[in-house]
Amino acid sequence: MAKALFLYSTREGQTKKIFQHISEQMKEFDCEMIDLHSVESVDFSQYQRVLIGASIRYGHLNKKLYQFIEHNLSQLQTAKSAFFCVNLTARKEDQAKDTPEGSAYIKTFLSKSPWQPELIGVFAGALYYPRYNWFDKTMIKFIMSMTGGETDTSKEVEYTNWGKVTLFADKFQNL
Repeated sequence: MAKALFLYSTREGQTKKIFQHISEQMKEFDCEMIDLHSVESVDFSQYQRVLIGASIRYGHLNKKLYQFIEHNLSQLQTAKSAFFCVNLTARKEDQAKDTPEGSAYIKTFLSKSPWQPELIGVFAGALYYPRYNWFDKTMIKFIMSMTGGETDTSKEVEYTNWGKVTLFADKFQNL
């Protein structure tokens, strides 16, 4: 059976949840999930597909993502690999914020990263207000009020478009 490697960087777990959904779509692959923050290097030759997914917090991807890419660049460039970004701005599908072309985060990623993935996805994340500490809850509520999002801090709201994730999984397994 073909193997796929899933490397994730997540804050509250939505990126990992997206990977679990992708794994369920990839019936012909044995999918292995690894926290990007727990490894420095991986032998990519064991895998027929490599997918990296990372979430945005306060407008930035985690610096560990860029360090991992730098350290594993030659393998990433030769592997059948893809990348996706999870953020709350992508909930604005009517403004194309859920596309690589319309995502400011992807533009920044591509300008900072020496790795240019052959397939890129952008998915809306989730708001988990009750799980946040006071500072994060306050800051995220402020950001959401400025951008027309949910501000009721008693709620958890999932914005992920699972149909879009399924389409991405199909493209990824057919790279």
